[in-house]
Amino acid sequence: MAIELPWVEKYRPELLKDVIGQEKILERLQRYVKTRNCPHMLFSGPAGVGKTSAAVALAKELFGKEFERNFLELNASDERGIDVVRKTIKNFARTLAFNSEFKIIFLDESDALTSDAQQALRRTMEKYTKTCRFVLSCNYSSRIIEPIQSRCVVSRFKPLSSKDMEARLSEIAKQEKITLDKKAIDAIIYVSMGDMRKSINIMQAASSLEKDVSEETVFNVSSRAKPTEIKEMISLALKGEFIEARKKLDTLMYDYGMSGEGVILQLYRETMEMPGKELDEKTKIALVDVIGEYNFRLVEGANERIQLEALLAQFMKFKK
Repeated sequence: MAIELPWVEKYRPELLKDVIGQEKILERLQRYVKTRNCPHMLFSGPAGVGKTSAAVALAKELFGKEFERNFLELNASDERGIDVVRKTIKNFARTLAFNSEFKIIFLDESDALTSDAQQALRRTMEKYTKTCRFVLSCNYSSRIIEPIQSRCVVSRFKPLSSKDMEARLSEIAKQEKITLDKKAIDAIIYVSMGDMRKSINIMQAASSLEKDVSEETVFNVSSRAKPTEIKEMISLALKGEFIEARKKLDTLMYDYGMSGEGVILQLYRETMEMPGKELDEKTKIALVDVIGEYNFRLVEGANERIQLEALLAQFMKFKK
């Protein structure tokens, strides 16, 4: 019996040409394949935009059949201390490659490495350059120490465009024999915010409930509200109707199952996208400052419900 892979892995790009949305970076990586050489690299950018796929595809094209012998992938979130640099990484880096000039170590989520581990890594990168190249990926390059950044070519991956995501989702839907109408595709793109991995997971979850995937199902499986629901809550708060805005918050958290952080992220997004005739720029700036403060409180562990109601109360100060 064949094992069915999650769609994220099933449709992961095998070659650099299959990675979408990062044309300039991919062009550079293809030159490295052509010359059979590459520098140390740092891939920076949000989740689900192709950093891991690009690194793995690069290694597969460079090493071919010897890919597994010449490529080591580690996740710094799991192994983030200095010991992993001193043992695992150094032991792999110091040995010669198979039928190649060098090996590649791919260190995913490298911004999770401790300060001591990063200090040890920079020396290892320098010492074993002849036998090994390092590819580091991270969400925030500012968390990587400057000595490591200076040893790498930094590539900044951008969120994927709606056009690229729509084409990829349509292609997968065709192969899986499911139907996605335009509203469903737009909903997946809205919820995933440029994250291809997230969009594929949402589509697979929705397709498990119905073969003709609808917009409603997409929002339900992703625990996200429709933009109109968020806009309605904002409008109620700005009109000074706190009880009604609070009821709308109940709907978001208990009917849609949204987390506090999810509510705040969508609240920020819809606030910024409101037209000027409904919300002027000066008020938007003030509201973003308020949203940022309450987001920080949630991150620090404050009670979600109390903070979200307090946030709505702050919105009422800008009553029209």
